[in-house]
Amino acid sequence: MATMISSFDNTQLFIKVEIPADAKAIAVIVHGLCEHHGRYDYFVEKLHAAGIGTYRFDHRGHGRSEGERTHLNDFNELLDDTHVIVTKAIAENGDLPIFVIGHSMGGFTVSLYGAKYPNQRIRGFVMSGALVKDYAGLIAAVPLDLDPHMPLPNELGAGVCSVPEVVEWYGQDPYNSKTFTTGLCYSINKGIAWFDETVKNFTYPALMLHGELDGLVSTKDSQFLFEHVASKDKQIKIYGNLFHEIFNEYAKDEVIDDLLSWVLRRM
Repeated sequence: MATMISSFDNTQLFIKVEIPADAKAIAVIVHGLCEHHGRYDYFVEKLHAAGIGTYRFDHRGHGRSEGERTHLNDFNELLDDTHVIVTKAIAENGDLPIFVIGHSMGGFTVSLYGAKYPNQRIRGFVMSGALVKDYAGLIAAVPLDLDPHMPLPNELGAGVCSVPEVVEWYGQDPYNSKTFTTGLCYSINKGIAWFDETVKNFTYPALMLHGELDGLVSTKDSQFLFEHVASKDKQIKIYGNLFHEIFNEYAKDEVIDDLLSWVLRRM
């Protein structure tokens, strides 16, 4: 089922819900900067085959959702939009365990979400290449005195993956954004500062995954997350020779199998 859903401020978000008949769990998937839910089709197929239903949505200003293109007024918009989707997934699926999975800016979103919204009925979080400190300087390099609505060119393409076909399609995908605004960068910077003070409030079971050769988000971001969340159940795995999009890399099946193994053990 694909439809639109009203978020906390009535912004219309595109959402796609797919639940196998024999579903044993539910995963909410949160995508990254300048992309959209559809780039996770293969990943979702693997989840469905394992009996895990999925809720996917496009961030505001991304894909088919409403909002100024790739713009944020406040980092909390990401968190509160996600809360709308997570709340829907919990309400619609009885006692099935709920997991939340975020990649890159989606990893930023779900990490901060877990700190802002404790005590939700969520069985665990998975963060892939999560930008939580910006040690690589992807966002911090943007000057602070620009018009927040100013578009910046999306030059992420070559660094997203080592698989040429993935990089080629990344540039051709009509739902990927060619720019992102300075306001989005400013919002994420404020979110990073907020998370420095609140990371200790994150107590959910968590799995941090990262590609060793990620040139967009440093592995140090995931290491910071692992070291500072208060979760008693936490694991981290760094994959040698993989770039940023580990769910699209040549070793994607190994990565996804590791994720599934972690999830299934917590169901």
